[in-house]
Amino acid sequence: MKRLPFLALLLSLAAAASAQAPAGSAAQRPAAPSAPTARVAVIEFQAAVAETNEFQRRLADLQKKYEPRKNQIADLSKQIDTLTQQLQTAAPQLNDEERANRARAIDEKKKQLDRDTQDAQSDFQNDMQQIINDVAGKVGSLMTDYAKKHGFTLVLDSSNQQNATVLWAVDSTDITKAVIEAYNVKSGIPAPPAQGASGSGPAVDAPQPQPAAH
Repeated sequence: MKRLPFLALLLSLAAAASAQAPAGSAAQRPAAPSAPTARVAVIEFQAAVAETNEFQRRLADLQKKYEPRKNQIADLSKQIDTLTQQLQTAAPQLNDEERANRARAIDEKKKQLDRDTQDAQSDFQNDMQQIINDVAGKVGSLMTDYAKKHGFTLVLDSSNQQNATVLWAVDSTDITKAVIEAYNVKSGIPAPPAQGASGSGPAVDAPQPQPAAH
């Protein structure tokens, strides 16, 4: 599915072509039509996606899905810590072979921990990106309809990004909250219950919602 462009949106301002008059004096030529007045709006697109009820609910479901894997990783990490402490304590009483065997067992568990953590992070990020792409596409579509309905000719993204598009804008031009509220009404999805910090998924940097072209 193609996606709508958001950074430099939606409705290009076409310059009105000057009317060609028949040969004659300049006074006989019709005046060129005036260009349409631009109405510019600003949206913090990342927030518009991330603060919708749908995104919040799907994020909570995703965190719940990864809770068992998160707990397994935490348990394995505790096992490694315990075995390491036991080896350090018992080392003076162990022969070389026993110390080597215990150290090898710890090393194998560390390798397993690294694999499990990387797999969980990769899977979590992939699932998160799918959610972001889906919701961002629908928010973008609604934003387009909202901009057309309210007569905006240009919408700029004010998300806190490097090389930000918008440096400053008056509050009255910001349609972020209005788009979020309109999306929540259209989706019919209520806000999810608040969750504590323990509900987070694997420790990863979640990808951010980005404007994408339809």
